[in-house]
Amino acid sequence: MPRTAAPTLSSPIPRVADRDRRRTSASVVLRSVLEHGPVARSTIARLTGLSPASVTGHCARLTGLGLIHEAASPRPSGGVGRPHVPVDLDDSRLVVGGVHVAVPYTTVALLDLRGRVVARREVPHSGAADPYDILDGAAGALAGLLGARPGVRPLGVGFAAGGWVDRASGVVVEHPLLGWREVPVRDALGTRTGLPVHVDGHARALVNAERLFGRARGSRSVLHLFVGNVVDAAFATNDEVHHGPRSQAGAIAHLPVPGGTERCACGRAGCLQAELSERTLCRRARAAGVIGGMNPQHVVRAARDGDPVAVRLLTERARATGRAVGLLLDVLNPDTVVVTEIGVLSREDCLGALRAGVGDGRAASVVPSSFPDSVLAVAGGSVALDVLYRDPLGASADTRPDAI
Repeated sequence: MPRTAAPTLSSPIPRVADRDRRRTSASVVLRSVLEHGPVARSTIARLTGLSPASVTGHCARLTGLGLIHEAASPRPSGGVGRPHVPVDLDDSRLVVGGVHVAVPYTTVALLDLRGRVVARREVPHSGAADPYDILDGAAGALAGLLGARPGVRPLGVGFAAGGWVDRASGVVVEHPLLGWREVPVRDALGTRTGLPVHVDGHARALVNAERLFGRARGSRSVLHLFVGNVVDAAFATNDEVHHGPRSQAGAIAHLPVPGGTERCACGRAGCLQAELSERTLCRRARAAGVIGGMNPQHVVRAARDGDPVAVRLLTERARATGRAVGLLLDVLNPDTVVVTEIGVLSREDCLGALRAGVGDGRAASVVPSSFPDSVLAVAGGSVALDVLYRDPLGASADTRPDAI
């Protein structure tokens, strides 16, 4: 039988692979500019292993998107020929919005491409904290922040919260302290702002912030422990944060604490969140006559003013946090552990108590958050910045300049 000629293809097959390769290469170039800029294109090629032609092409695309620009003064080339003209992030015009919903208030912020907070506002919750009222308030606050800066353009909005947050669907599946269940945050906030919205849990968001802009840059594995009203964790290896099925990884609220006595809503005593939450700290401080309300900053202020009971409450909490870190270190063995906890962020004695709780052999790997004065604002914005640095060509190309 005669053979039938194979059909002629009008274009190469691996289109998806080509797009993935371009996206990955653009990400590598932008990350190199973030970490080393101002930096010559030839240096980017050497650092990344990309060809000089590929680096030049990606720099042209990133410049066209407004993400990088040529630095003001060229660097000598070290030989004959024209001097190198380095490139750097263009952090003058593009921002991301950040929304973090905590139990008592929502933090709304604008962040530049370096993860720096350029504007921030706190919106207190009222009544039963209806999720759609909170999202309406956040969208209005974002519009206000952007309206006060007419020269900037938003690339998107990052949303972060504690509890069970599903990044893939953009849904807060469950946040018991807020009473939220199956709240479609991405769709609701996107409708209200007209911008792309990216959603994640705040511990995972802060891991990404640390690896992009903080102390964990360059670490092969990072554990982040967030100790607020919600207590949860996140773990990243080789630049990837572990999410698990429907983003349930990091739910450690009911990890048992040996010797713990606080009753948990689950009916048991000694669950990690019940022992360490800021609600427990404030209740104990009120019972001791240290403060009269529910603001943990007032406990920190009392300790700063010399109240010995406030100091004891904060250092005991930090030491207990250290013991929890020790348990997680036994399981995960990360290079770096980052802790966000109000006492540790405020006081050297609390940092010492934290490390004592961890144990001498591993205490050096435990550090406080890189963002002590802006951790909640950074958590929200970093959800969007992580998307940008993973796919700069896709995340920055289609944003409407008139959104919000």
